[in-house]
Amino acid sequence: MVESIAAATSLLGHRPICGGFCFKYVSAKTRPLLLLSSSPSLRSRSRFVVKSQATELTKKEAFKSREGDLRRSVSGLDRKPMLWPPENRADNSSLHNPLLRQERMGCGWLSAIFEWEGVLIEDNPELEKQAWLVLSQEEGKSPPPAFILSRIEGMKTEQAITEVLCWSRDTSQVKRMANRKEEIYQGFQGGIYRFRPGSEEFVNVLLNQKIPMALVSTRPREVLETAIGSIGIEGVFTVIVAAEDVHRGKPDPEMFMYAAQLLSFIPDRCIVFGNSNQTVEAAHDARMKCVAVASKHPVYELAAADMVVRRLDELTIVDLKNLADLESPEFGSGEPELEMEMEAEDEPGSSTSIATLDDFW
Repeated sequence: MVESIAAATSLLGHRPICGGFCFKYVSAKTRPLLLLSSSPSLRSRSRFVVKSQATELTKKEAFKSREGDLRRSVSGLDRKPMLWPPENRADNSSLHNPLLRQERMGCGWLSAIFEWEGVLIEDNPELEKQAWLVLSQEEGKSPPPAFILSRIEGMKTEQAITEVLCWSRDTSQVKRMANRKEEIYQGFQGGIYRFRPGSEEFVNVLLNQKIPMALVSTRPREVLETAIGSIGIEGVFTVIVAAEDVHRGKPDPEMFMYAAQLLSFIPDRCIVFGNSNQTVEAAHDARMKCVAVASKHPVYELAAADMVVRRLDELTIVDLKNLADLESPEFGSGEPELEMEMEAEDEPGSSTSIATLDDFW
């Protein structure tokens, strides 16, 4: 009798019924199809079994994917040149202690992106406003009000003329007015540059620690190179991003993203040093950390930055490492989160059942 039942079961392509479940064999590549019984308790047990199987399968797939990624990274199969974002040059997945990893990795795994005026050198914001007012008089335009001047702070001159001031959209006219405005500003400024207190010392510390540095500004490259030569820091910056290199200025993150690309660093490993909320917004949009220098704005107005200092020499190398540390909670742990919900059994006569009109009468 038992042998005949087993033979009939094998001919029909089903397995014997056991424990209230019946598994139908579909193929070797698909999961078994679970046929539920009509009992509520068995139905809840079957749901739990299905979720347990799904959870176990997810764990196995996640482990296999991590194991495959580790093998490829060790063997170097996935290292392709000229890809963006570049490969993370610092992390060692076998070290799970962030402090130990920071100590072993040194400082070459992070980079610093500096703004020029108000961060490294002294800046007078009134000169920029006066240059715009003089240009408006020369062009016969209405003088821009104070809130417009605050809005175009940090923008490229061409971007401010076309998008905010709306003086012209002719390319030649816009270029002419931008060059004229720069001439007016340089005439007011006088070509005198000097470090802000603590900036030179901080730059020397980064040089000694061999941290790559980039300079980002909306000034023309010729003006930046002249200023760098006048204060004697030629060769300090690995990358210089000037107005000619980008299409848009702050709060667009284009300048900072381009600087990170030239440095061959992922944005998460770059720290931006600025002095305005436009810089903080652009840096965060680029997934970079931002240190705000309270040079022309009070400290409480720069609270959106990751750190706020009055002088750059208030920072230490440990502060920079903590900012660029990817083990921060905001970046996540990288492990897949597995959730399993337990469904309560539907017992007859429970309080969750809905009363009908007949039950009421």
